[in-house]
Amino acid sequence: MSSASAFLQFWWTDRVRDNFLSYVPKEDLCSLRLACHDFGVRTAPLLFKELAITFRPSTFTKPARMAALDRIGRQVRTLTFNMPHGPDTFLPPLLDCVTGEEVSFVYEPCCLPTRSSAARLSVPTYGSWEMTDLLVKQYPPLFHAAANVSSFIRAFSALPNLKHLKISCPGQEATHRYRRSTVDYALISLRIAVERSPLPDLDTLSLLPVHPGSLLYLNPTMGFGALPNSAKRWRQIRKLAIHMDTIPYDPTSPTDHLKLLHSYLQTFSCSVRRLVFRWNGLKGPFPLALGSEPSLTIPSPPLACPRRCHLALRPLKFARLRFMEVENASLDASQVSSFITAHRRSITEFNFEDSSLRTGTWDEALAPLTRISGNERWKKKSEEVMDVPLVLSPVGLEAGEVRRVREEQECVMERMRKEQRGWRSPALGSGGWGKVMGARGRGLFWGTEEHMRRFLRSSVLAWR
Repeated sequence: MSSASAFLQFWWTDRVRDNFLSYVPKEDLCSLRLACHDFGVRTAPLLFKELAITFRPSTFTKPARMAALDRIGRQVRTLTFNMPHGPDTFLPPLLDCVTGEEVSFVYEPCCLPTRSSAARLSVPTYGSWEMTDLLVKQYPPLFHAAANVSSFIRAFSALPNLKHLKISCPGQEATHRYRRSTVDYALISLRIAVERSPLPDLDTLSLLPVHPGSLLYLNPTMGFGALPNSAKRWRQIRKLAIHMDTIPYDPTSPTDHLKLLHSYLQTFSCSVRRLVFRWNGLKGPFPLALGSEPSLTIPSPPLACPRRCHLALRPLKFARLRFMEVENASLDASQVSSFITAHRRSITEFNFEDSSLRTGTWDEALAPLTRISGNERWKKKSEEVMDVPLVLSPVGLEAGEVRRVREEQECVMERMRKEQRGWRSPALGSGGWGKVMGARGRGLFWGTEEHMRRFLRSSVLAWR
């Protein structure tokens, strides 16, 4: 067989070719894609599987960039939308050009399809011509690009096979938490674009990280421009990950961000199967039991917001939740116990990472596991204990001696594996072989104390 025929047979075997391309660096894939048309077609799914976008004024409006997105969009499976907070995203108050007084701006997304220049000049973009003129003069181009909902819809419509959407909005300052920025307008446009674009395969959403106020603009039931069927797209989500900045708790401060979080998580109560939540910074409350959070059950001070609704929050229950992980949280034992009891028929694994209890003990928090299983076997975890020796570095050792020592170590390890297979025989029972392996295995591998002393004093190795 000639070399050309052998290469064609290799290249036309899908599994072999795809396995080979998965190990090729991305830089080489770019060069390989330019070799010929067939190479470009075969490497495109791997080369454009993940796409990262840092939002700029011309990200979704530059014609050449959108034409390129139309060509490669069907290959994209994971999209990362990154828009960090900074000086260019800060929006100052709108001022009247004549009186100098602050002008209130009531935003309503304009979701009309892409129009010609003449059509755009016939209808004001921001409600009225006066408000449009003020915004054009006083707000930067990044704001107008973020509020261009039509460009977002066109961009997401070019990604029909998108499966995983990542949103990252880091860097918000504490003094700007209660001010709307350009990032918030971009999140509104992004949410509307996801709801109105054909994305049948979207099943994973990651918010890594986001500021607390972002959930108001990502919420499909109460966000700007929401429709009665807006939540239908988000019910496709099976895997949800949220990393949120923590707002320090103060008895006199409002807790609206926790209510927004509760309402946002309720959107996924019927569909999500894997949920990961992490508080960035200080420890925050248990996000899945905010209905029993003391800070939300105590009436808020009247000066914070006189018109705030004081109705109790409904407990969250995820009908199909299989895995749950909460990190950096401060919670009560009763909250954990109630959560386990409510999800006992669906959940198979949960993890509380770097979390602490405010009241109660972990035995009280995990008590439902005893009632569900009927015994306390879940408490008996096998703990592996082993001695880790101090490994020194040989100096002045020849290659032959190194090879001989390595072969001896391999022989010892092989004997250990054979012995271990023998110790796992059913005759020893389910819990008896571990103790035998712990004592006998260490003696077999390292020998006695006298053996180790002779080994280190050996003249074969020069040790430092």
